[in-house]
Amino acid sequence: MLTGKQKRYLRSLAHHLDPIFQVGKGGVNEHIIRHIEEAIEKRELIKISVLNNNDDDREDIAEELANGAGCELVQVIGRTIVLYKESRDHKTIELPH
Repeated sequence: MLTGKQKRYLRSLAHHLDPIFQVGKGGVNEHIIRHIEEAIEKRELIKISVLNNNDDDREDIAEELANGAGCELVQVIGRTIVLYKESRDHKTIELPH
């Protein structure tokens, strides 16, 4: 579980990132969750955008992605979701205590 301080730090790092995945009208499925798991192991911090043609609740999508990929939900802002998971092999982000 991330503290408020850690979430603020991760949000500041994520500010400059571009979304690498998009959730469209098909919603969340096994395919996108598998890709997120692979990407987050390499990058630790990723952004995902929810397209306008998806009418599902963004908070629900974010929770589903985080739980499915086994990572932490950092932020949902507008149509953008920020996820974090500490990498086993490619650790680059050092969280504040």
